[in-house]
Amino acid sequence: MKCRFCKTKLNDIFVDLVNAPASNSYLTKEQLDEPEVFYPLKIYVCHNCKLVQIDEYKKSNDIFDKNYAYFSSYSTSWLAHAKNYVEMITTKLSLNKDSLVTEIASNDGYLLQYFKEKNIPCLGVEPTNSTAKVAREKGIEVIEDFFGSLLAQKLKKSDLILGNNVLAHVPDINDFVKGLKIVLKKNATITMEFPHLLKLIEENQFDTIYHEHFSYFSFYTVKQIFEQQGLKLYDVEKLPTHGGSLRIYATHKENDIKTSQNVEQLLKEEQSFGLLDMGVYKSFQEKANKVKYDLLSFLLQAKKENKTVIAYGAAAKGNTLLNYIGIKSNLISFVVDKSPYKQNMYLPGSHIPILNETNIITYKPDFVIILPWNIQDEIVEQLSYIKKWNGKFAVAIPKLKII
Repeated sequence: MKCRFCKTKLNDIFVDLVNAPASNSYLTKEQLDEPEVFYPLKIYVCHNCKLVQIDEYKKSNDIFDKNYAYFSSYSTSWLAHAKNYVEMITTKLSLNKDSLVTEIASNDGYLLQYFKEKNIPCLGVEPTNSTAKVAREKGIEVIEDFFGSLLAQKLKKSDLILGNNVLAHVPDINDFVKGLKIVLKKNATITMEFPHLLKLIEENQFDTIYHEHFSYFSFYTVKQIFEQQGLKLYDVEKLPTHGGSLRIYATHKENDIKTSQNVEQLLKEEQSFGLLDMGVYKSFQEKANKVKYDLLSFLLQAKKENKTVIAYGAAAKGNTLLNYIGIKSNLISFVVDKSPYKQNMYLPGSHIPILNETNIITYKPDFVIILPWNIQDEIVEQLSYIKKWNGKFAVAIPKLKII
């Protein structure tokens, strides 16, 4: 194995989560009786550029197929985040009816719909048929394909290129960023959002690791990747989304745009935290194991006391957590999810059934484990009625907590 960015030989393991199916490969009832494919979920760190990465055991076109079940619009907090971004960036870049905005991995049009409301021309690039279809129903033009340098040569140059949580999903990160440069107008901007590796380590967010995520970025590393393709990062913002993310601003390196002090400040912060020190990476396995043992102990104790436990949110991160621990429906009866595309399906690996919210009221569980902890507040408010029967919430990351 070689680093997908700098091609250095990979020898150092960041964390080994053993084997798991693809986290968004939800199953029908009929598929429960069929063989299920598990792939190694072993993550490496490059000692040269510090890129944390998985070997590409499962190919991207198998993961993001036409029936991909993740739809961005089923989180109200994420929609609010998208709308706020559109308001901010429209003003910041003076976007108007003569501009062009291109979003890479536009999903179901959750964000571009807000540009459309402002009559700002926009284009989505989205490889999954299921989500692209929904975006088109909103009147958004979508090219149904994977983005890279070849597709970039066929696209119109853009005033703004954006991508939220797509960098991690790219197997060939060098070709992807090369494509961004090709599509970018002379004095235009790229913004990319992605979970921050520093927060992943600090908050023990090992459940954000799954086969769909090929890479896990520090600002230190992503800066190197963009610079290699002739792009410079002129600003960066910290965001609360997904447990702590970064939004980077990039442009052509020859552009005379002043670099924000945020850039140097964040590089220093990462260095102080230890992201240039291999010791920080090599100690992460122990932190993941602690969560595993604590949650399993909690579930076994609840079982002994005849307490009923369900989960909320059929999220990819939840599947990583459940499969690493080895949880099945004998410990968590079912999981509830808002998305009708997931309801009446089964979680990969654990085979826990996915039901709609009315089952919470019928079942009256003692505990609801929140799997997508990044929208914990939204879920607690939504399900506040479980207090009527003294129901409690629980989260496992960064450590087990009963709410």
